[in-house]
Amino acid sequence: MAISKVLIANRGEIALRIHRACHEMGIQTVAVHSTADADAMHVRLADQSVCIGPAPASESYLNIPSIIAAAEISGADAIHPGYGFLSENARFAEIVESHNLIWIGPKPEHIRTMGDKIEAKLSAAKLGLPLVPGSPGPLSSLEEAREIAAKIGYPVIIKAASGGGGRGMKVVTEESQLETLMAQAGSEAKSAFGDATVYMEKYLGDPRHIEFQVFGDGNGNAIHVGERDCSLQRRHQKVLEEAPSPVITHAQRNEMGAICARAMADMGYRGAGTIEFLYENGEFYFIEMNTRLQVEHPVTEAITGLDLVREQIRIAEGKPLSVAQEDLEFRGHAIECRINAEDWKTFAPSPGTVKAFHAPGGMHVRVDSGIYAGYRIPPYYDSMIAKLIVYGRDREGCIRRLRRALEEFVVDGVKTTIPMHRALLDDPDFQTGNYTIKWLEEWLAKQQGDA
Repeated sequence: MAISKVLIANRGEIALRIHRACHEMGIQTVAVHSTADADAMHVRLADQSVCIGPAPASESYLNIPSIIAAAEISGADAIHPGYGFLSENARFAEIVESHNLIWIGPKPEHIRTMGDKIEAKLSAAKLGLPLVPGSPGPLSSLEEAREIAAKIGYPVIIKAASGGGGRGMKVVTEESQLETLMAQAGSEAKSAFGDATVYMEKYLGDPRHIEFQVFGDGNGNAIHVGERDCSLQRRHQKVLEEAPSPVITHAQRNEMGAICARAMADMGYRGAGTIEFLYENGEFYFIEMNTRLQVEHPVTEAITGLDLVREQIRIAEGKPLSVAQEDLEFRGHAIECRINAEDWKTFAPSPGTVKAFHAPGGMHVRVDSGIYAGYRIPPYYDSMIAKLIVYGRDREGCIRRLRRALEEFVVDGVKTTIPMHRALLDDPDFQTGNYTIKWLEEWLAKQQGDA
């Protein structure tokens, strides 16, 4: 079924990204927005716009009845959720489809399964994905936890079955800590996610975070679109991503990618997804699957030439995958810097009015952003205001181009993390790709100590 009008159930740069893909496909767009986003760029450019509530996300971007009403009022025939907000809400996907609207995303049952981390692990095991050693399901008692920890060896990590972002997550280095930290993890999980269920995994000492982009047509056909290295993180939040990973060989990519694609084909998965792994000592360990588009999808687009949003829309229309696995080529290197409105020395948010804005340009330089001179960055939402994506024939050339682009990037009126990225590129460990998921926080502590 051809889509003629898409309601974009999101805001900021991702809403603008979806709008652009739709217009290139000849599809009209409807922007929904809160009162705080009335002057947002995606609202200005969309064919129609509908205000769905006041500034708090709970009353606007998470307000399902208002979004459905906006779709009906505007005559939209499909909804794209972007990422964040309702993008991995299976109930929302079901409601969208029950109103005879096309959901541009995975099947609701797959969103639900992969949204529960224990269910996701069980499914991953059945699908042949390599797992971190740990409990086969939720921990039912302290005794069970002790037995499993003794079997897999300390340190172990206790994790919340629901949610993420580091909440409900405790590292246990010895048996004497287990009872206390297990109780704390359950309490945090209950407070943050309304679910005290926890499970256990072997704690990997110093891994990298590597994810594989996958696509399925919903009919048993699937491909992988290569990996991204997302190891540079602060408090479990990604800061800089690159593709391909500096440490993965061509053979490893082909082997692990084929495993991921086969798993998605066996699931009958539909649309875009990302399978995330920890990688240590040459081994991959499944941690979770995101059933949506990722913030860092542009680096994959840069090295493959594949428009991932366009592919999402095509699949939602019932069309086959536009490319076969054997036809996909991975060329060159791409890096994405997430630019946040924050003081990078303290990471305190810095909302306010943008007095001047100049995006860098030149060959193979891309900026995804909805801000402009005179735009007021609201204090109610995530602080990411732009993504800078740079491509080069190899990693060294990509870093040189990225350094030049960061020098050109101007955002005046608010503090941003642009200076942090400039400093990061000058570090010898980053230049050689010698980093893990712990590296950035250690580097930041040193930078802040030297300030």
